[in-house]
Amino acid sequence: MTPVMTQVMTQVNPPSQPVIGFPVTALPFESQMAVILEWAKQGLSKTVCIANVHMLVEAYRNSSFASVLQKADMVTPDGMPLVWMLRLLGVRKQDRVAGLDVLQALCEQSTKAGVKVFFLGSQSVVLDKMRQRLNEEFPKLQIAGMEPLPFRPMTPEEDEALVEMLNQSGAGIVFVCLGCPKQEIWMANHKDRVNAVMIGLGGAFPVYAGLHKRAPGFVRSAGFEWLYRLLQEPRRLWGRYSSTIPVFIWLACKQLLTAQRQQLLEDYNDATI
Repeated sequence: MTPVMTQVMTQVNPPSQPVIGFPVTALPFESQMAVILEWAKQGLSKTVCIANVHMLVEAYRNSSFASVLQKADMVTPDGMPLVWMLRLLGVRKQDRVAGLDVLQALCEQSTKAGVKVFFLGSQSVVLDKMRQRLNEEFPKLQIAGMEPLPFRPMTPEEDEALVEMLNQSGAGIVFVCLGCPKQEIWMANHKDRVNAVMIGLGGAFPVYAGLHKRAPGFVRSAGFEWLYRLLQEPRRLWGRYSSTIPVFIWLACKQLLTAQRQQLLEDYNDATI
């Protein structure tokens, strides 16, 4: 993406393609990172959702959460099923834009651009291990702060103090780890209050900290990272996957069949003109 194109993207939301009714950003990985970094340098308040099958199905089932995704400034295709859907719908060169890759890419690019980053959520032990690795991999990264959050609703006073802390820190990017859909709802509620790009990273924090293992590259490319994670955390993830994957497959097939019928109708109309 050229500098001029990146500048234009800061004024309007990046191009997207509906997947089971929700807009998923249709840009290559590096282009999405360039847009986020430009937003951060300008100190804009933006929300970035790292979407997978679970998130889209949650939005399909919950109208209030659906509104959160529809109003997000960027919804990246994390899971391979979303990438495949975009490609089948005409976005031929779509990359996967996964949480851990976003974290590492933006830490590297923020170091070069002089953008400060803040890590919000998770637990102190996770954040401490993350800091150790960040100091090794990105020694010049400006960490504006690392702050765990209580496992309870915050009082209005606590929330106001948190917003002030984030804004006073000078962070251009705030990585948020509260889990889906809590982190996406939190970001939506703090849009135009937190003067930074807020990115919901969910499970990326413990993986980067080394507490969870990431699936090998060939497993991720084949679309079986969900199975790898299920084997790691069967009790936590079995219910989620069994209730969301079949629904997504049904909705995705329905969308693709509708798109195919529409294309056949358009081709027929063109042939008869």
